[in-house]
Amino acid sequence: MTFQELGLSAPILRAVSEDGYETPTPIQAHAIPEALTGRDVLGCAQTGTGKTCAFALPILQRLEAGEPPVADRRGGGNRRERRQAMRGRPPRALILCPTRELADQIHDSFVDYGRHLRLRHAVIYGGVGQGRQVTALRNGLDILVATPGRLLDLINQGHVDLSAVEVLVLDEADRMLDMGFINDIRRVVSLVPEDRQTLFFSATVSSEIRKLADSMLNDPARIETAPESTTAESITQHLYFVEKVNKPAMIAKLFERGDMGRTLVFTRTKYGADKLTRVLRKAKIKAEAIHGNKSQNARTRAMDAFRAGKIPVLVATDIASRGIDVDEITHVVNYDMPIEPESYVHRIGRTARAGASGIAVSFCSREELPLLRSVEKRTDAKPEVQTDHPELTFTAPAPSTGGSRNHRPGGGPAPRKGGGWQKKNSWSGSAKKNRRRNTAGGNDHPEGSRRFNDPKPAEGSGKPRKKNASPGERPANSNSGGGSRPWKRSTSSHGGHSAGGGKTGQGGGKYRPAGGGPKKRGKTGARSARPEGAGNGGGPKRSHSGGPGRPGKRGKGAGPRGSTGGRG
Repeated sequence: MTFQELGLSAPILRAVSEDGYETPTPIQAHAIPEALTGRDVLGCAQTGTGKTCAFALPILQRLEAGEPPVADRRGGGNRRERRQAMRGRPPRALILCPTRELADQIHDSFVDYGRHLRLRHAVIYGGVGQGRQVTALRNGLDILVATPGRLLDLINQGHVDLSAVEVLVLDEADRMLDMGFINDIRRVVSLVPEDRQTLFFSATVSSEIRKLADSMLNDPARIETAPESTTAESITQHLYFVEKVNKPAMIAKLFERGDMGRTLVFTRTKYGADKLTRVLRKAKIKAEAIHGNKSQNARTRAMDAFRAGKIPVLVATDIASRGIDVDEITHVVNYDMPIEPESYVHRIGRTARAGASGIAVSFCSREELPLLRSVEKRTDAKPEVQTDHPELTFTAPAPSTGGSRNHRPGGGPAPRKGGGWQKKNSWSGSAKKNRRRNTAGGNDHPEGSRRFNDPKPAEGSGKPRKKNASPGERPANSNSGGGSRPWKRSTSSHGGHSAGGGKTGQGGGKYRPAGGGPKKRGKTGARSARPEGAGNGGGPKRSHSGGPGRPGKRGKGAGPRGSTGGRG
């Protein structure tokens, strides 16, 4: 099939022939006839297969056929009068796309294919001043190419009127959804007439894309020239397993071989793009970077230099992966693995365009292995692992084959929360931390070893009492004696202080060794109520003496160490 068989007008065929095109691509051969009939189109095809031409040629023919008579447009033949007749004419075709670079390329395509037609075009996007764009809108036009953000900005200012739009095009719709333009797209769609023709093109068709298409299209012709998320067969895919720290050295090795022609390198972040550009320049490799933080003038200069061959390497982020249409790109390098599997398809699709061949090289670190598995699962990508630089690469583990997820030693039960692999009745870390030492005399003391929770044995007893002895059977604490137990918090609350500051009764408060034993510091038990009238001011205060053999505890307002008095 040739373009002459598609039913295009003679001026359009002449422009296509002058550009050197004779045979349409599959997406063009299927989409152009459907679009010429006025039917909505949902097209899905790989990048680099000519989707722009597939909607540009039908739009040009439709607008040329519906153009006002020449006499009316010229207003008597005078150029000035003709411009006055065109002034303020709203656009009849609107093309939405995600990035500035893609908008420029689509606009250039309309200029090239419509060079023999009396149609006017304009492109608007952010990042530059809006003065010239507003002037083009005021002068009137037929075809408007725009990014959603700047278009809505000018609509809010009253510079754009979409009431006369006959054809609406969404190009790279999946990318616009990824960039968060879904709400902007819905608002623009609400401003155009409902009896329009809609041409919807995307490289991938996810569930979100289908929902958006169903809300916009009316009985569309569905054209899918390749399975979803597939890579071009003419692209040779290579893969290096490289640690992140070795990636700069690895890319320098690739350029040292001398077979890297015009190369496009993709990074995940803007900072990473600038950093890699500095690394390449340090290795005597001419490179420029384009990303969202670059001004539009800087991005345009970098793209022009890359197209002209003045710089062999262009470093870009994913935002530019669908806006770069440069011929003769021989290599694409995924310096960082993409987050979205579909981005892998769009990245490597920058090479092997228009029937040419190309090479795609990907660097994958250990942290990026899940991203690689996701790409392999969602697409048909099967990159060949390269091992020609073993000093910089590592051997990746085999992908998981599913099956049992029980990876515990011996297939035992799951670990208890906070207890590691210990048994249920074993000592946990906190239990070991709370164990107390034996009596003051250690294991050699006549009382022998005793657990922390065991009650103190009665005086004269040769063995400790049972743990479950009732409080009424426990002996009164004594403030004298050699071997004493460490102090412990009592579970009783009816104890009190003796006049000398020691413990009396069976329980209550805290117990401290009467003498000689080590003092255990830690949280104290509940204090007994102060005598009536006590406070921070004057009045009697509770005694702070700790009994014979140790200094008393210093309380609030205590005097010098060793003194039991309060504030003077």
